[in-house]
Amino acid sequence: MARDVWHVPVSTSGTGSTTALRLFRLRDGRRCAVGFSSPEGLAALLGPDQAYTELGEPALRGLIAPLGIDTLVLDPRLVAPSVALPPATTPSVTAQATPPVPPLTPATQLQRR
Repeated sequence: MARDVWHVPVSTSGTGSTTALRLFRLRDGRRCAVGFSSPEGLAALLGPDQAYTELGEPALRGLIAPLGIDTLVLDPRLVAPSVALPPATTPSVTAQATPPVPPLTPATQLQRR
């Protein structure tokens, strides 16, 4: 039986001494772990500088189970909706500038009488 290996995104500390799984969220807000069937697929979605480790599915499930995560996504694709920019409008009335509010100082704070 062939052993499937997933390429799983990780983050590393500045010194490189600590590695942590990079977790994501589904559209409904639940956390999930992701894996890629190839390093090229991982780089295409997350960028060429994304660090990764190779894990089998049982090992990945074993790492995320204590965190309460039970969802794995293999070869995810970006599914975020496109961001539509609002149409540019020109204001018909020029807004009047309001004077700045001076910061509170002990002299301007409310005093007890």
